[in-house]
Amino acid sequence: MSNTTHFGYKTVAEDDKVKEVAKVFHSVAAKYDVMNDVMSAGLHRLWKTFTIANAAVRPGFKVLDIAGGTGDLAKVFAKQAGPSGEVWLTDINESMLRVGRDRLLNRGLVTPTLLCDAEKLPFPDNYFDRVSVAFGLRNMTHKDVALSEMRRVLKPGGKLLVLEFSKVAAPLQKPYDLYSFSVLPWMGQKIAGDAESYRYLAESIRMHPDQETLKTMMQAAGLERVEYYNLTAGVAALHTGIKL
Repeated sequence: MSNTTHFGYKTVAEDDKVKEVAKVFHSVAAKYDVMNDVMSAGLHRLWKTFTIANAAVRPGFKVLDIAGGTGDLAKVFAKQAGPSGEVWLTDINESMLRVGRDRLLNRGLVTPTLLCDAEKLPFPDNYFDRVSVAFGLRNMTHKDVALSEMRRVLKPGGKLLVLEFSKVAAPLQKPYDLYSFSVLPWMGQKIAGDAESYRYLAESIRMHPDQETLKTMMQAAGLERVEYYNLTAGVAALHTGIKL
């Protein structure tokens, strides 16, 4: 019998979740960046800038950007790592990866792009100086497996950075819920012609582990010095951990 997991608020077979998540991102890929700007009032750009600063990528670094989608992090990392570095843009979703690859090429950045599953990374142990995943972990079925894989491919002393929507501060809970479940699907319909996918995105944020739970999960995966930074009152959080 197939194991079950959650797809937003629905319970589905694990195999079906992969297909359902794929459908969402095939649907929104072309308008993904526009919707991110609208959804977060442009704040996702500040959160990513904060993540990039924390990554502190230097020339010659090997970097893996998981669920990198449209390439926001990878394009900066590729410039920072320079010609002596190696920056991989990966995603499990072909539509998102194609958008990201084209954007990088349009900026004159030729960097490897690969369709791959974060739960089965096709890279050797101890290979990367940095591994990043921005707004991708919550869509993964076995987050613990994915985190263990991310640790495995990090070099000793390497850093994992997980940027993700998180648990918002209590005073903001009610207005945030109203925005997420009423305004967001409406905007999804208007901008991307797809209310359902944005309803799923709002639900998936609520089902994602909160800040302390994710910290514990990263520690359980074998990462050390795990800490997190709440961004915009916890709407998002950046978790970092080191492989010692």
